[in-house]
Formats: sequence, C-alpha cells, structure tokens
Amino acid sequence: MALISVVVPVYNVEKYIHQCIDSILSQTFTDLELILVDDGSPDRCPQICDRYAEQDQRIHVIHQKNGGLSAARNAGIDWAFANSDSQWITFVDSDDWVHPELLEHLYRAAQKLKTSVSVCSYLETIDSCLVADIPKVSYELWDVESFYVEKNINSIIAWAKLYRKSCFSDIRYPVGKIHEDEYLSLIHI
Repeated sequence: MALISVVVPVYNVEKYIHQCIDSILSQTFTDLELILVDDGSPDRCPQICDRYAEQDQRIHVIHQKNGGLSAARNAGIDWAFANSDSQWITFVDSDDWVHPELLEHLYRAAQKLKTSVSVCSYLETIDSCLVADIPKVSYELWDVESFYVEKNINSIIAWAKLYRKSCFSDIRYPVGKIHEDEYLSLIHI
C-alpha cells in the first residue's frame, strides 16, 4: 500500500481535471495513492476519473451523490481509513495542479521536523503559467503563535498541507458549512 493518500474531491471541473490528476501522478514522491471522489459531478468528470483508474492501479474512484466539498473530503478520508495502511493524507482541489516535488518536500519536512502537519505556500497561476517564481525550499518548525501571529499566515485551507492520517482518527469536515476548512485547520496545528 501507499504511504500517502491524496484525496481529490471532483465536481464540475472537466476543464481542469486532467491537469490536476496528471500533476499528482507526476510527483517525484511516488509512494502514493490517489482517491478521486466524484461528488455527483454533472459533466464528464465521472468517466474521466474511471478512465484514469483503468490506467493506473494507484487510483481509486468513489462515486457518490452530490454532498458538497466536506462530504467528498470525508468520503476520501473514510476510504483511506477503511482500505489503506497509508500513514499520511493530503488534499488537492480538482481545479488546481501541484508542483512535481510537492509531496516529496512536504513529507521530507514532516520527517525532518518530526511534526504531524507539514504546510507549504502556494502560487497563483494563470492558464498553467506561474505568476511568480518558485521560492527556495526551506524547512522550519513554527509554533502556533509564530505561525498565525508573528508570521501573519492565514493558512486555514485544507490543501497545501500533509497531515499524519491519525489527525483524522475522530474528526471530519462539517457537511453543509461554507469555508469548511476553517473548522478543522486550528485543530491540526
């Protein structure tokens, strides 16, 4: 089984889903499984996800009735607990794409700093082109006050983080809430 479970909630992103999935499958850190959660998408995303799963055994597809982003993330978490011995979990939004070294650096930082959550920054893109240069990678351990107050980081998003899977042992994203990431971000830090 894989060391890292990557959960991607999928809904109405036919235009972006290929780039998202390809960027995950192209990671330099290859000990991963990709859990695509089709949240009742009305476009061709369900078929696209199934086609990818037929081509790569690391991909698992969950088809469910539309329940929203939290329900989709929770389905991916539940699948990882029930079907995988992965130790880590991360989330990627289906209209995003990730740098090829994302998982490698997040995992390396978590191991080096002995932490349960590893966080990275993100860059804005326009049509797959970077708007800014990629900053030099550094690994630093910050306490909660430094993270939110001194560094003034507003990192309440679910993605751009690698979590020890045990962080989700007894919590899930609240279904039906807007900005659902805000409800769990402080719990994990």
